[in-house]
Amino acid sequence: MADIIPMKIIARIRSEFPAKFGIPRQSGLVETLRATVVFEPEYRCPDALRGLEGYSHIWLLWQFSEAVRDGWSPTVRPPRLGGNTRMGVFATRSPFRPNPIGLSSVRLEGIGEEPGTGPVLYVCGADLMDNTPILDIKPYLPYTDSHPKASGGFSLGPGEGTLDVDIAPPLLEKIPSSQRQTLLDVLAQDPRPAYQQEPDRIYGMTFAGIEVRFSVEGNRLTVREIIPPDPV
Repeated sequence: MADIIPMKIIARIRSEFPAKFGIPRQSGLVETLRATVVFEPEYRCPDALRGLEGYSHIWLLWQFSEAVRDGWSPTVRPPRLGGNTRMGVFATRSPFRPNPIGLSSVRLEGIGEEPGTGPVLYVCGADLMDNTPILDIKPYLPYTDSHPKASGGFSLGPGEGTLDVDIAPPLLEKIPSSQRQTLLDVLAQDPRPAYQQEPDRIYGMTFAGIEVRFSVEGNRLTVREIIPPDPV
């Protein structure tokens, strides 16, 4: 029987993604994506963050809470390879792992305090769904964590595979100005599973309460409908 190591949820993230569909495939691909790390009551201690303000980036270790399974498979099908080619699970960042743990490098925009939640972290570039459990936070150390000459295996590099986004001005006006560019950047990353290449299909996703419906043909994503959030 495998040993079990207990883990504690220290925080949860507040992001603009209520569901997995639409979330960038890796952290940092959409730098303007803002999120807030809210600590669980036991860990709302300002002393635990002392010195963190000196770092520009941090690592978030988190749980793939929507992908928890009893068993595991030694191979998975990475979407970037069309969903048909199997690779070793440890050669991928698939959520379906022996331990469903994710790792994200995000920019630390600031440390604040909010009523009822105590100290919080404001971060940019997170690739996490709203309410994702955070297991640990560590500072990013550029002298050891950055390897510019590292090889990336079968993964595409940043900027590769992005789409041109076509949105009519009346639809663009329905998006709050504060969210406009970020949403366009998210769409440019192609939210579809890589193995879905159906030009006649209408896809839908939610971002910051905004319902977005779009289609993709070739390298162009066309926004078909924007449904703003219901007024409060």
